[in-house]
Amino acid sequence: MKVKKNHHMTSEFGLSAMYRILKKSGAERVSDESADELRRILEEIGVVIAKSAVDMSGHAGRKTVKAEDVRLAAKQFAKF
Repeated sequence: MKVKKNHHMTSEFGLSAMYRILKKSGAERVSDESADELRRILEEIGVVIAKSAVDMSGHAGRKTVKAEDVRLAAKQFAKF
């Protein structure tokens, strides 16, 4: 049985937030497809960062993921 991928049902991010981000970034108009693609990409990046942060907290002997774990894990994606 084939399962149809539907990002609208499974995403942790709201689509309206993606429109706002694109608008704040200077977009005059935003297509539904661009907002959905931004959501998909941000979700993928978020999962990679989260998994790395969880690994870091585990290596530090903690069960709690701290902000510093997330910051360090995000460095590979961040320019800030």
